[in-house]
Amino acid sequence: MIDSKNQISLTKALLPIIILILALTINGIHLSLSPTEENILGEYTFHMTLLFCGIITSIIGLIEKISIDTIIKKIFSSIKSIATAIIILFLVGGLAGIWKVSGVIPAMVFYGVKFINPSVFLPLTLIITALVSLTAGSSYVTSATIGIALVAVGTAFNIPPGMTAGAVISGAYFGDKMSPLSDTTNLASAISGTDLYTHIKYMMYTTFPTFIITFIIFCVISFNLNNAVSTDVVEVNILSSIIEKDFFIGPVLFIVPICVLILAFLKIKPIIALSSGVILAAIFALVYQNNVLEVIDSSKMNAIIKSIFTVTEIPLQIENPEEIKELSKGLKKFYGLGGMESMLWVITLTICAMVFGGTMDAIGALSKITRALLERAKNMFGLFVSTVISCLGINITASDQYLSIIIPGKMFKEAYEERGLTPENLSRTLEDSGTVTSALIPWNSCGAYHYGVLGVSVYDYFIYAIFNWMSPIMTLIYAGFSIKIRKILKSKTL
Repeated sequence: MIDSKNQISLTKALLPIIILILALTINGIHLSLSPTEENILGEYTFHMTLLFCGIITSIIGLIEKISIDTIIKKIFSSIKSIATAIIILFLVGGLAGIWKVSGVIPAMVFYGVKFINPSVFLPLTLIITALVSLTAGSSYVTSATIGIALVAVGTAFNIPPGMTAGAVISGAYFGDKMSPLSDTTNLASAISGTDLYTHIKYMMYTTFPTFIITFIIFCVISFNLNNAVSTDVVEVNILSSIIEKDFFIGPVLFIVPICVLILAFLKIKPIIALSSGVILAAIFALVYQNNVLEVIDSSKMNAIIKSIFTVTEIPLQIENPEEIKELSKGLKKFYGLGGMESMLWVITLTICAMVFGGTMDAIGALSKITRALLERAKNMFGLFVSTVISCLGINITASDQYLSIIIPGKMFKEAYEERGLTPENLSRTLEDSGTVTSALIPWNSCGAYHYGVLGVSVYDYFIYAIFNWMSPIMTLIYAGFSIKIRKILKSKTL
């Protein structure tokens, strides 16, 4: 623990963040000026930058007489806190690989291009992912299942992957926020001291208008895309015929994702639910996809193990691929999908982010920045602004959505009470600015996860994740105009 008398200055607390932003900005400018060149730090730009900033933070801590043992313990504690998340990430990679080989994801794509009209694809994607996430209570499960298939379907329609991924993430986080099964929803209500269902009901005031606006924007985007999006029956038929030739396709394959969603709905632990999805898909692969397994390996069991653990590409043969260049490119990416190996970039990035977050916590930078924001909250609106900035700041620095709820929740709880505000005001603000914005930061565990699963970078989907970046704006609008700001009723004394 850091003695309150020996807290570091705000300047030193902010220095690692400034360096992080500058390093990433310089790399972004380099790429914009020379788009054909590689990143300055190669494929591991974020990893190296976060580790470098972690070293800078540790040096600041040592200068401030914080022992190296304290810093190392905080780093290990930070990494330990995501041990379960790392296992889930590996399982999601294995799930994507075996769901491809078992025909589950190809079946989703096959029926998707057959029955979904491209002109309503984006709004429909938003609604589908919202419903799945409400049922499962998890944006992670939504992205790893229906999200992957929808991005592939969007590619078949020549819709930019960023648009589809933005719709997927917008819908997934709407469901994640509003579902009583969601871990972040339960955490936000618990940390602020409000009842779960009071919290969910109060979130409706900001969440539903944001979702409706998001839906309208995607309808407008779809309308403007009508002339550009390919509705070429020939291309759709080519895609369908390729999938049908390579895989057994039938409604029976949907038993696998339905079982996973049922387990999630029953609040079975994610590790068990995802493991069940992997095992069940492996059985379906053995029963229905003999041809695919033989292409991967002469031994069926070896083929299944490869598809779960490695990035296993199924050979794709298309006649005259130049005539359907974009479709061919999308299919090749789709056929090379999944495997635990594909999640290594995401997992190592998450660990690097936890190293940086651990050092920031060890030197007292996170609490210093949050306290500084709290001190500047001179009125009610300032309090809401400070909460939003604190959640965003911790999502950027600690790279963890749970900390972006826990730290501001603890720090601001008393301030909300002092201003006569009920705890659901705090819980709603934590969700509107902490939970949803985590997917908008590339090195945050959530942003890295969705990139790893969907294969679309945060930079590509950021502007289209409308629900996510609009949520904190909406909560500030409500606070600024004192709309649905609930006050504590003082009982009359006799």
